[in-house]
Amino acid sequence: MVDIITVEDLSSAIEETTGLDSSEAERDAEFVMDIFGFNDRIIDNVLEPEDRQLFYMLEEWGLLTTEREETTLYDGREWRTHYWMFRKGEILGYAEQFRERLEAVVEDDTVYDELPEELWASRA
Repeated sequence: MVDIITVEDLSSAIEETTGLDSSEAERDAEFVMDIFGFNDRIIDNVLEPEDRQLFYMLEEWGLLTTEREETTLYDGREWRTHYWMFRKGEILGYAEQFRERLEAVVEDDTVYDELPEELWASRA
């Protein structure tokens, strides 16, 4: 089975790991997903320096990782190519934690809905 990362997954994982509010997390997730497109890894050269800062933060939070390949050119020089990749397992795990935490909050709120009406009247 191939794990697919959605904007919602990444946004939830960012919110879970960083504590950013949902609008900031969603904005960052949409930006990252726009760069990755349908790929699991991207070449570092596509990033602007200010964009790269977000990627470094996501790496620090455990959501992205880097990889590099080295190739020897025909003239004997070494050429390094740097890539960014999703840490799919971590993203999906944090997204699941986030959803479970939200469900628990919703369940806590519904406890009051289950109390009989006469109980509320007796406290008045």
